[in-house]
Order: sequence, then C-alpha cells, then structure tokens
Amino acid sequence: MSKVYFSTWRGEFINNVDKPQEEWEESAYNLPAQYDNHRTSKAFIGWDGVSLFDEDVDVIRLAMEYAAQYQEYSEACGRCAPGRWGGRILYDSLDKIARGEGEKADLDHLKEIAKSMQITSKCEIGKTVPNPILDLMHHFEDTFLDCIENKKPSKHYYDEVGYIAKITAPCTDACPAHVDIPGYIEGVRDLRFDDSLKATRQTMPLAHVCGRVCPHPCEDACRRTNLDEPVSIMELKRLGADYETDHGFGFFHPLNKKNPIDKKVAVIGAGPAGLTTAYYLAAEGVKVDVYEELPVLGGEVAVGVPEYRMPIGKYNQDIECVKDMGVNFITNSKINADDMRRFEKEYDATMIATGTRISKKVRCNNERPEIDGYWSAIEMLDQINLWDKYGIGEAVDLTGKTVVCVGGGFTSMDVVRCAIRANAKKVYMIYRRDEKTIIRNTTYEEYHEAVEEGVEFLFHSAVNAMNDEDDVLKSLLIDKFELVPDPNGGRDQLVKIDGASYTIETDFLIPAVSQSADLALLPEEWEIEMTSWGTIKTNGKDYMTSRKGIFASGDCEYGPMTIVNAVGQAKRASSVISRFIQNGGEITLTDNEIMEDHLHRLRVYNKKEKVTGWLPGLVRQNSEVLDAEVRRDNNKEVNLGFTQDEAIDEANRCMRCYYIAMVAT
Repeated sequence: MSKVYFSTWRGEFINNVDKPQEEWEESAYNLPAQYDNHRTSKAFIGWDGVSLFDEDVDVIRLAMEYAAQYQEYSEACGRCAPGRWGGRILYDSLDKIARGEGEKADLDHLKEIAKSMQITSKCEIGKTVPNPILDLMHHFEDTFLDCIENKKPSKHYYDEVGYIAKITAPCTDACPAHVDIPGYIEGVRDLRFDDSLKATRQTMPLAHVCGRVCPHPCEDACRRTNLDEPVSIMELKRLGADYETDHGFGFFHPLNKKNPIDKKVAVIGAGPAGLTTAYYLAAEGVKVDVYEELPVLGGEVAVGVPEYRMPIGKYNQDIECVKDMGVNFITNSKINADDMRRFEKEYDATMIATGTRISKKVRCNNERPEIDGYWSAIEMLDQINLWDKYGIGEAVDLTGKTVVCVGGGFTSMDVVRCAIRANAKKVYMIYRRDEKTIIRNTTYEEYHEAVEEGVEFLFHSAVNAMNDEDDVLKSLLIDKFELVPDPNGGRDQLVKIDGASYTIETDFLIPAVSQSADLALLPEEWEIEMTSWGTIKTNGKDYMTSRKGIFASGDCEYGPMTIVNAVGQAKRASSVISRFIQNGGEITLTDNEIMEDHLHRLRVYNKKEKVTGWLPGLVRQNSEVLDAEVRRDNNKEVNLGFTQDEAIDEANRCMRCYYIAMVAT
C-alpha cells in the first residue's frame, strides 16, 4: 500500500490534488511508489490506469513517453492499422502538445483516435494503451490546455527524467520463468515453430521439459478464463521443441553466444536449475563447469520424472541445447566441503543447484528405515528411471505386491503410476486432504490419468503406524479424518474420526510427503544462513547466499518446487552472476527484473475483469492421450500432443494480452 497524489488504477479513483501530503489517501494496490533501494517513483502508468506519487509530475510528458513506448512496439508488430497508425498519431500529437506547438484540435483528435483504438485494435496492447492517456487528458485537461493556449512546453519537457517501461502479459507474469507466452503462441499460429521456440528460450531453455511436465500456473492467469476456458498454454510450448528435434535441425538459440571472457563459474547440480544457470551464463561468454553427482545429466527430471511423462530422448535434446552453448559437464562427481573451498579460489562464482534428494518421513509410529518394505520415493524413482531410461542397475518388478504411497504432489503421482507400470497388484495413495487439493497441487490431467490407470486414492487419511514382523512390513494402521469448519473463519481443520481407523495389508510403504536438501557440501566455517526449512537462505531476488560469490537456486534454496520455479530462479540468478563477476562483485538487478518484481506484486491478471470484444465459447483443444489399457503396463508417452490443425485452432484462442507498464523516476 502506498500514498498517492492521484490514481485511477483499476477503477480506484483517488484525487489528493490541493491536499497537504500528510492527508493523502493510500491506494489499496501494491503500486511501485519506491522503485528500488535508491530511487523513488514519481508516477506509474499502465494498461489499467495511472498513479502519480509526486505532485510535480509532468503529466503531458508522462503520456507522451508512454505513447512512445507503444509506438516502438506497434512499429515492430504492424498486425493492425488501428494499433500501428493509432500509436504513431498518439505519440506525434502528444509530443506536439508537450513541445508547446499544439492546438485545441490536437486534443480532440487524440481523444477520437484513443477511443477508436480501444474499440478496433486487434489485441489488448492496442486496446489498453489509450486508457491511462485518456485518464490524464480528462482529469488534467487544464494542464494540457495551458500548454496549448500559451504555446509553452510542458514543465519538464527538457528535463532529465527516467522513464522505465516493460511489456508483460497476465500469463507471462504468472510464469515463474516469465516466458513470452503470447510470443510463442503467435509463432505456432503463424506456423513459425522456430520463432515459437526462440520466444520460449529467451527465458526457458528446457522447452521439451516445460512443454510436458509443467504445472502451467500461466493457465490460471489466462484472461481467456474470464470468457470461457484458458488457452492450453503448456501443450503449445512443446510444439517448437518437437519441431526442432523431429526435423533434425540445429538448435534455435534466441541469442548469439558472446565472445569468451576471462571468467568462470562452477555449477553444482545438472538439474533444471543448474542447466538453466549454465545456459545463460555460457551465452554471456562465461566458462561454465557443471558438476553432477549422478552418472547421468538432468537431475530429478531425468531420474525422478518417469519416461511416460518425460521421454528421455526429448529431455536429452534440452541438455544438448545447453551443451551447444559450450557448457562443460562432469558427472559422477559428488562435491564435498573441500571441493567448495577449492571452487571459491578457482572460480569467480559458484552456483549451488543440488535440489532436494532426501525423502522426508511420514512421521508415523514404528517408522523405521530398516523395515523391509519401507522405500523412499527418491530411491524408488531412481531405480526405476535409471533402468528404464539408461539400462543402469536392475528393473523393478512389483508383481503381486501391494504398494501404499503417502503424499499429494507430483513425486507421489510419479510413484503410484510407476508402481502400476511395475505390475503392482494394488496401489494406494494416502492423502490428508481432498481431491480438489491434490488436483491443485498437481494437475487435473495427472490426477485423472492416475485414477484411470487403477490407483486408488484414500482422502482425509493418514498412516498411524507401520506393523512389521521381524522387520518385514505387513500392514499399516490408517486413521480417518473429517473437515471441521474453523469457528474463527480460518481454514477448515482436520479432526480424527474416533473408531474409524482401519488396517491395510501392504508390502511397501513409500513416503513422498516432501524432500530435504543434502547440504553437507557447505563448509561449516562459512556459516551460510539457512531457512527454517533447512534450505539455503537468499533474499529471493538475486539468489546470492550470505557468503559473497556463493549463489543458490532451485529446490535447495526454496524447498521442493516445480521445474518452472527452479528455471525461473536460475534464469534470474544467471543474470545477476554475470554482472557480479564482470562488475567487481557488485550485486545489481536490471530494470527489467525490477519491473518484473513490481508487476508481480501488483498482479497483472485481474480475475474479476469482465472480458468483452472477443468471441466466447471457442472450445479448448485437448490433445490425444493413450488409452489407460494401452499405457498402464509400459512407458509409452501418455500425452501425444496436438496435431497441426488442433495447434492452430488452440493458438487462435489466444487474445494476445500484452500490456505496457511504465515508471517515471
């Protein structure tokens, strides 16, 4: 919340003009009144209004500079006349008035053009750019007329003022990796799959992975939801990557690798966070060595995510794309504290991206790892995937066995669906909450595919105790719970139902409730700060730890998270590290990154918005999925992806909801 001089943001009208500053009202929104640690904001202008934090703002120049940002965008787009030519007229007319050469007719023409753009522009950026400009012309008309009638420039027309702009979209803002989602969907629509893939790889090198196993939070922020159903964003992402792979092309890198610089970085871990860090650092000309404990590259996606969800041949293409940037990988290399001390001397910075590979306990009675049949999720998935994908180790055969998994996230889904494919007689998942929550934790598709394959979900349940005979698991005592409303209006409470407990005979109990990080590699004398969750503490913005030059991202920094979260963190961290090693150890964020943070706090998507001007009822495309009877005993990829016609139809549902936001400092 921040005090504002004037605001029309998202329909909240605040007018503190002529009031003393101590009486100014506060906005209900997280407006960027403080731009960064060194600069305050004078104004914020965007798709949904304008906010002034300083009474000395030059509103005419503010409108002009905003129009200039749109003109630059519309010149590159050129997809509709109202957007392209309207943008030029907006800028030229506002600049003319700001120079002191305007006429009253220019003001009238501006209003006419702005309203025409709102109605006739093809996409949201053309429709919304006029919004704050019309607000300023309406509420500060006297200021505009003063410059017109007295033929004088606006008050700060010739002054040095910083104007920092960013183009965003609701889906892009919701994506932890801030992928240019409308951009890659547009590539699909135009059948330019190379352009589509380049748009993805600007911030996300693992296009195969995140086109298949992403929980797609972007779809929860798709404005199409306000009209009918969200665009199938994730499935459209894989098309560019599959096009590159299936046609045997070289890699469509969105950026050219810079000339080598005399800097090198060590990355610990070759999972999504490590791969992403390495890709973008190598693109900057940095020498990158990636150390991986496992005999294979890819981290938990390689040995944790099953082949039927993420074919290893496709994932290996993502890894080869990173290698193509010149990254050096060292496998079978478990890093210890002595290595870390050496790295600090030999490298200009070190990134820790080791993930979380220690399964946490269920915390039931008689829970002992030595009991035969107690099998951690990480160990189970490692064995299955190392064999299925690489032929390492031995196959897992659960014929005639009953398997119970405790969890409610992606790892537990992988466990139970792998158990089905290993020919288990019966597979249960025990979860303390309900079906809606497990879908929210994973995806609708993942849950229903597991049900189709024969997994039985026991909701509102928890394991009370393990029962063994001579350290061999025989059964589990299960408690039943019910949801009881909180009298104080908080979250409903789980209360055990007396007399409802029962026993399940089982051969295996597999905990998949969460994972923790193995951080024995950190030298004790470094005294690196940790979170209460036992992960490495950073400030969540630049990802440097409490020890200078040591960075952390992904699960070991945040705790078990999604792949796209790990990629988003690592992309930001790689940007920070690049500047850190080239600028004498200084930690900085770019204006683009600062604006990302401001817009994310402000929330770009407005779920209450009433969307008009678009054709409703366009059916969301669903790609073909292998029938449960066909897929349940093998590792064939379950989701077959869109056909070309389906992809074009789905891409055409995208409303291209780009927005421009700008801060004056």
